[in-house]
Amino acid sequence: MLPTQNKPLTAIVTGANRGLGYETCRQLAQRGYRVVLTSRDPAQGQAAVERLSRDKGGDILFHPLDVTKAESIQVLHAFITEEFGAADVLVNNAAIYLDEGRHVLDVEMDVYRTTIETNLFGPLMLCLAFLPQMVQQNYGRVVNVSSGAGQIASMGRNTPSYRLSKLALNGLTLMLADAVRGSNVLVNAVCPGWARTDMGGPSAPVGVEQGVDTIVWLATLPDGGPQGGFFRRRQRIAW
Repeated sequence: MLPTQNKPLTAIVTGANRGLGYETCRQLAQRGYRVVLTSRDPAQGQAAVERLSRDKGGDILFHPLDVTKAESIQVLHAFITEEFGAADVLVNNAAIYLDEGRHVLDVEMDVYRTTIETNLFGPLMLCLAFLPQMVQQNYGRVVNVSSGAGQIASMGRNTPSYRLSKLALNGLTLMLADAVRGSNVLVNAVCPGWARTDMGGPSAPVGVEQGVDTIVWLATLPDGGPQGGFFRRRQRIAW
């Protein structure tokens, strides 16, 4: 069944108890989406939903999710399927940043493994779970929150595990976009910029609302919108 104006679109946002994910939930709820805010920490996630519901209203609910655990993703998938039939929007926002400023030759393999497990394998497993239903209903929007740190043109030696994870996420975006081509499922990546979040720090030049603008734009694209692109400030950028 195609999403209609009589059926609120269901959006999943990962890593959403704070920062860009939290603001994405707020803006999507304001646009009339039914938002499933997910977080690895149940207490923080529930508190975020209560804060959003109290301050901004909208249809927002919490579901726990650890993107590194297949069973956690399966539980979320079963919940979405039973309650809403399918997800209409998936924003892969959850990420970790463990090696800021460190040299590629000085980062332990465990840091590489942990970062890639969260920043790449998490989005991959979520897409494997939810994309088939999007294709079946012929509607879906997937937004992979990436980073300019993953651009090949600017690849450097520092912050290597984070850079590699986002480089790979960009490649995954292209693969998935090609896999669903011909359907009304649009898969894109976004660089929100260096935003003032817990990850970006207080001196970052981009405000959270500005950083989220392109995420929300891609999550709410009309039919026929861009497919398989990498965007910053709503403009395509080089991979």
